Amino acid sequence: MTRTRKPRASAERPLELRLLADMLRIRRMEEKCAELYGAGRIRGFLHLYIGEEACATGAMHALAADDNVVATYREHGHALLRGVGMDAIMAEMFGKAAGCSRGRGGSMHLFDVARRFYGGNAIVGGGLPLAVGLALAERLQGVRRVTLCVFGEGAMAEGAFHESINLAALWQLPVLFCCENNLYAMGTALARSASQTDLCAKAASYRVATFRADGMDVRAVFETVSRAVRQVREGGGPAFVELQTYRFRAHSMFDPDLYRDKAEVERWKQRGPIHSLSAQLKAEGRLDEEAFLALDAEAEAEVAAAVAFAEQAPWEPVADLLKDVHTPAGAAAGGTP
Repeated sequence: MTRTRKPRASAERPLELRLLADMLRIRRMEEKCAELYGAGRIRGFLHLYIGEEACATGAMHALAADDNVVATYREHGHALLRGVGMDAIMAEMFGKAAGCSRGRGGSMHLFDVARRFYGGNAIVGGGLPLAVGLALAERLQGVRRVTLCVFGEGAMAEGAFHESINLAALWQLPVLFCCENNLYAMGTALARSASQTDLCAKAASYRVATFRADGMDVRAVFETVSRAVRQVREGGGPAFVELQTYRFRAHSMFDPDLYRDKAEVERWKQRGPIHSLSAQLKAEGRLDEEAFLALDAEAEAEVAAAVAFAEQAPWEPVADLLKDVHTPAGAAAGGTP
């Protein structure tokens, strides 16, 4: 089955228009995923990124093509902008064999080694030690490559965060720890779960450089992450970036979202990253409504093609269900069955 190719925003477009186009791609894909979930076409867990698009967009644009990315279970946008095809992502959502994880991972386990995208990790903080391991491997091989590790502020309460940033600092590894602080982790406000709410202060205690940006402003994210990446790549050791953002939807599709005031959500929506950037570009005379609608139409068309691909893609054959579960006989060291 031939995969559709995504109509990537032209590299000839100014950076701001590419950022806007990519935020629209994430938003429209996730809105369709929510619709398909409600219809029973996508099952399992689904954690939407709606409202946080500026974080993934700005950060992914700040990386080189061969840098490593380790993400969380809210990773659809990161995977998409690292070059994982929307068709492969949507097929994975459907549980189809054409998915980027062959339909075995679903929403939380997007993976593409060719794009150096190492998850999608369902365990809170689970990607942090993986990122340190990747960076150590790069150091031992003499490769100048940055490993970006994305996580939420809830993960900073996990021992894995402290162990990982401590080792990265001790060994001066090329890791950029990127915290997407959406204030509520799974459903508890940061101030109710942490005595120290200054996340940069926590990271700085490990003697790493820290940066902070408005996670609702894609240009601010891009500029801040670019500075941090440059410092890490030039041998400055690990760094930490806090992106202050907000998710408009509940933690997951199962979450009734009873822990925050609806008026607060509406206030944050007024700062939505897509609306904010498009309004700024219009005020600067660099975008009009017709051009915005054309970008939106491109995103909608890409989503429609990806859904059609996923619907037509085959299921994994029953005969393959135990594939990669057990080591085949005779494949052990020395060929001994």
